[in-house]
Formats: sequence, structure tokens, C-alpha cells
Amino acid sequence: MSLMPASNPLDDAAETAAAPAAPSFSPLYQQIKALILQSLEAGEWKPGEAIPSEMDLAARFRVSQGTVRKAIDELASENLLVRRQGKGTFVATHAEQHVQYRFLRLVPDAGERGSEAPADRSILECRRTRASAEVARALGLRTADPVVQVRRVLAFNGVPTILEDLWLPGVAFKGLTAEQMADYQGPTYAMFELEFGVRMVRAEERLRAVAADDTQAKLLKVAPGTPLLSVERIAFTYNDVPMELRRGLYLTGDRHYRNELS
Repeated sequence: MSLMPASNPLDDAAETAAAPAAPSFSPLYQQIKALILQSLEAGEWKPGEAIPSEMDLAARFRVSQGTVRKAIDELASENLLVRRQGKGTFVATHAEQHVQYRFLRLVPDAGERGSEAPADRSILECRRTRASAEVARALGLRTADPVVQVRRVLAFNGVPTILEDLWLPGVAFKGLTAEQMADYQGPTYAMFELEFGVRMVRAEERLRAVAADDTQAKLLKVAPGTPLLSVERIAFTYNDVPMELRRGLYLTGDRHYRNELS
């Protein structure tokens, strides 16, 4: 599918510049960024694949290479694209190590992020159900729309450390099974990309301190009332479409939740 504008964006920009300023005006590079984002959302370029060169994109959109470069720079800063020296620009993927750790915040006190073996994942439940009002609101669905609900325990070095509940839109994740989630060796978000064509590009989280109830304590093999860090995450794909609600309970006896602000 061609996304070439019907008219030259440079001509359009010149006309806009000559007219009185309007609230809807956006710089030309932002318009090109939006067009590239449309192609990413439509799956024209898959995660891990190279996108066309700046020269080719400039010809496609009939703008300068500098305009394309500025649009790509912003998409790269947002972790949607990755520049590789001498190779080109690629669609970011959660299969890449540095992207995996972008969403991994629980770090061992005695080591750095990614310094230990991947967590062992025990899938306790994976079933199709109907969205409650709360889940529907978080995922932009209607109450009772189909969702996939997953419960799992993540263990590090044999020690249960995280209890997670996930809710995923049923249409986008039709056919997801417990076996798929248990058998895939890489990051869960990489599996979502590969198997379902859904790429999580950003997330919003809320943290609070809670005490383990009887069920949670049993699954994490701790005493009821043990302090836990509760992390609620909504993960979004392109254009801020919510695709996952995740609620995790973290044991932090020998770990901490690390965030980097800039």
C-alpha cells in the first residue's frame, strides 16, 4: 500500500507558511514521522527488518533527506527504530537484548540488569474470558469483550520472585495458549511480535506497597503478610493503542526496582 501524499509536502508546507498560523499545523518532519509510523503500524516493515534508506524515503515522500533524517531520529529516540552504523535503519524488536531490558526493571542487588539467567516461567492459567469493566477500561474495550487472561510465576535461580496476571485483547491474541507462553524461550514481548504481530512500544506503570494475601503467599512461597511491590502496567502498541494490562507482585528481599530518569 502506497502512503505517498497526493501532493508535494514541501508545496503544502509553503502554502501553510504563507497562511496565518493555525493550531493544527505541524512541522514537515513530524508529518513524515506520522507517515512512517503508519507504515510501521500497518506492518509494511516487520520488527527486525530494515526500512528503506533515507534517500528512498525522501523520494517516496518528495521531501529532503534532512527532513526524513529528522523524522527517523525522533523515531529512534522513541525506541521504534534502531540505527546501525554502515547497515541502515531497522524496526526495533524485543528480540534485541538492549530492548529486552528496557521493560525489565527488577534488578538483583548484587548485579546489573541482565547479569543473571532468564527467569523460569510457570504458567498457572491461560484462558479466554470476558473483560470486566476495569479491564475493559484499561484496554480500550467494551465490558464483556473477549480477553485472554494469564497467570504465571517467574522464578530466578529456583526462587519464586514475581507473580503476574496479564490481560490481553482476545481478538489480537486469538489462539494464545499456555504451551506457547511456556515453550517460548525469549522475552514474552518478542513472542507477541513473532506470533501475533503485536509490538509493545511503551508502557505506563503504577507502583505501590502491598502485603501478600494467603493465595499470593502460597504461590510465592512466603508467609502471608510479606511485603510485596505491586506494579500495574498498561503496555501500548503503535499510536497509543493499549494491548496489555499486567499486574505483578514482586519480592524485593535481594532485588530493587530500578528506573532511569532523563
